[in-house]
Amino acid sequence: MSELSINTTQNVNINFTAATVGERILASFLDFLIKTAYGIVVFYIFFYWMGLTDKMAQMDYWSNMAIIILFYFPVLIYSITLESIFEGQTFGKKLVKIKVVKIDGYQAGFGDYLIRWIFRAIEKNSIFIVVGLVAMGSNKRTQRIGDIAAGTAVITLKNSITINHTILEELGSEYIPTYPSVIKLSDNDVRIIKDTFEIARTNGDFEIISKLRAKIEEVTGIKNQSKLESDFIRIIIKDYNFYTKDM
Repeated sequence: MSELSINTTQNVNINFTAATVGERILASFLDFLIKTAYGIVVFYIFFYWMGLTDKMAQMDYWSNMAIIILFYFPVLIYSITLESIFEGQTFGKKLVKIKVVKIDGYQAGFGDYLIRWIFRAIEKNSIFIVVGLVAMGSNKRTQRIGDIAAGTAVITLKNSITINHTILEELGSEYIPTYPSVIKLSDNDVRIIKDTFEIARTNGDFEIISKLRAKIEEVTGIKNQSKLESDFIRIIIKDYNFYTKDM
């Protein structure tokens, strides 16, 4: 496995392990099995059991195509829908324990998943399948063409230290949270906040701490109620742990 170094917008390097080509192929195969199972069920229920095939025989070509697209549309949008819902994972990726992230360290968004989805359709062409495999095998981030275009990479979550481990904070039983809106952040966001804050605090870089405070306020809509920016960031990290400890 190759190391994937992500440089955040705060110029902090975070190391992940890039998913291998084998892991990505296995996840794609599992997704293929799920989509195939869906197709078989749909065909049996609607086209065979309910006799839709006979009715379609009496329709024109375009009506038939419209019905087929309607029933199999979930297969077409499978990856983009699930990656958007599960923050970079399909069912196959969940089973293999890999996920899509942005190279800048932040959570990928719908636009990124859309670009990957569009290029996935192109890469299914027999020529581009080979090109895609060569691209994954020849760069250290194992990016396919869609990843390169979207600025994303696929990482493995099988590391001994996961994103969840790096954001844990000791909370007393009597701890009272201050900012409920902190749940707008993701595990990845809080991990970056904590890593950036600890490095900036060690280096005495108050400018970075101030920028980090401003970014948190911008993303969450939270206003700093602490006298010190450092205290505000510490509370944000603790509050996130409080609200997500049972998730």
